Parts: sequence; structure tokens; C-alpha cells
Amino acid sequence: MSKKITIGISHGDINGISYEVILKSLEDNRLLELCTPVIYGSPKVAAYHKKALDLEEINLNNIRFAGEVNHQRINIINCIDDNIRVELGKSTKQAGESSFEALKAAVSDLKEETIDALVTGPINKQNIQSDNFRYSGHTEYLKDLFGVDDVLMLMVSEYMKVGVVAGHVPIAQLASYITFDRVLSKIRILNQSLRKDFNIRKPKIAVIGLNPHAGDEGLLGDEEQQVIIPAMEEAKKHNTLVFGPFPADGFFGSGAFTKYDGILAMYHDQGLIPFKAISRDEGVNYTAGLPVVRTSPAHGTAYELAGKGEASSTSFHNAIYLAIDIIKNRQMYDEINANPLRSTYQSDSDKDDDLRDLSEQ
Repeated sequence: MSKKITIGISHGDINGISYEVILKSLEDNRLLELCTPVIYGSPKVAAYHKKALDLEEINLNNIRFAGEVNHQRINIINCIDDNIRVELGKSTKQAGESSFEALKAAVSDLKEETIDALVTGPINKQNIQSDNFRYSGHTEYLKDLFGVDDVLMLMVSEYMKVGVVAGHVPIAQLASYITFDRVLSKIRILNQSLRKDFNIRKPKIAVIGLNPHAGDEGLLGDEEQQVIIPAMEEAKKHNTLVFGPFPADGFFGSGAFTKYDGILAMYHDQGLIPFKAISRDEGVNYTAGLPVVRTSPAHGTAYELAGKGEASSTSFHNAIYLAIDIIKNRQMYDEINANPLRSTYQSDSDKDDDLRDLSEQ
């Protein structure tokens, strides 16, 4: 890895707000002190958006591949056909194809370690579908490309960190999707990510129930008794500090979420609605469980705002900073754990504290 962190940025859907939030984020000169940005996209499309948004003072350095990066500049690699047509606010097949080509090129470099992390611009999950991309989103695609058994969509802000067991899963399939193995796997990924990626030594994890009132002891559903609680009990055997399951409405409505380092919701809207309501435009989507670092803004293509200059770049800006922070935290974690004389616990008292916490649940 170079001394300066290199952040790859895939340009997302060219007809939405992706270029706007990318370019606005890179206006911040402080970023160039911390990282070298490399946009995987199109100089032609970037020029179009710069002119439409009156952002022409931002200068981009055209390069052919990541090895040519100028660490003092914002770099861009052309990944798509120069005949591409921008149609602001519209979902088009060309936009979907260009989203995938940029993503594919960025992921290839991420695998080759010529970039240190990937920040993905928002895509349209429908128009990107093709014979080469049959996934419900970035998360599922990256899971397959990097050959891991499981990953966790983790929404991150200064207010909370919320993961979900069922990400892009239809509501009609939820009950059958929530299994012991899936809940346990997500707890394990969340616990490890909080420790390694966020430098939290003994993370406290709250688990949300699937049913209203967390099932009311089986009256409103038995998934808590049959699936969620057994998975939590298994996690506790491995010294994971896990609490719940909590009713979603009371947990978020009462502010109880502030007491925990991480939260595991059962499905997409259960976790993301309170997250976005509280974090507003500051949140970041992070894919935990990968051997590489990938973040993205916590919003979509927002076609209705395309070309108007009204889109907030805060989420994308935060996604870049989070990627940098996680790289540094992982380096610190690896350095500490590379010491063979250091055990998982810094002292026997730490282990006793964990076991005492578990016994008091």
C-alpha cells in the first residue's frame, strides 16, 4: 500500500445525482491531504455534470489505469464508451451498463490492491441488471466476487450502527428467511466488525425482534423463541455481548439505541427507517465481512434532483472519510494482534468483566 491511501470511486448511475455528490465531496481540499481519489467513470460524463452544475473549477487528471495516479490530484479513469448519452433524471439501459462497467473496473483494481478501498456511487438496481449482473445490489455482488460466506449491510452514522439480517429480501419471504444460522452469522460479523473496523474492544450489540412487541412471548409470533434467542445464546457462549431481542418501536422510540455500539435489525425497513430518520443525510452504508473496504452513501440515484445542484453531498463525503478510518483501524488491529504475546484479552480482568456482563443479562 502506498503511504497515501488511494480511494477508488465508481461513478454509479450517470443520470442521477452520483456525479454531483462525488464532485461536491472532492471540492473539499482536506480530502487530498488524507487520500488520493480515483474515479472510475467517464471524463466526458464528468465534464457534462461539471458544466450543468457549475462545478468547472474542479480539475480531474485523466489516467489510463490506477498505476498512473497523481497523488496530488483527483484522478479519473475512463471505463465506458465515449458515445454514452447522459439523460438526466431518466433510467436508461446505457446508464445501467455504464454503472456496471465502472464497478467492474474498480473491483478488479480493489482485488489487485492497486486501490485501498472502494466508495460506490448509487446505482439503479433495475437498469443495471444483465447477464453479467444478476444481483439485488452492490452488497450481494461483492459477497460473490470476494468469495465470502456472508456479509452484513451496516448503516453507520455518529448516532448508531445498524445491520440487518435480511437486506434486499421481499417482505413475503421474511419469516422463512430469518433462520438460526443467518441470525448467528450476522451477530458474529457485526461483533467482529465493531472490534476490527471501528476499534471498539468490547462492543455491546442490541438485537431487534422480528414480530411486534418482539413476539410477546409467542403470542404474536414465535420466531424470537425458536430462532432469534437461541442464536443469541449461542453467540454469548463465545463471549459476545448481545442483548435483546427488543421490540423495534420502543427500542428506537425511547432512545435506547444510544446505549449500544451496534444494532442488529431483522429486515431492511425495520433498521433503515429509524436510521435514516435520525441520521438524515449523514449516514453511510458499509459492507461488513469483506476482506476489503467498501462504503457508499446511504441514498439512491435521486433522479428527481439530477442536474439541479440541490443534492447534499454529506453522505458521500462521510463515506470517503469512513473508508479512510476503517483502513487505519484495520491496520491498527492487525498490528496489535500480530504480537504473539498478546491474547484476545489484554488481561484476565477484561475476560472476567465480559463474563460478568453476560451473566447479568
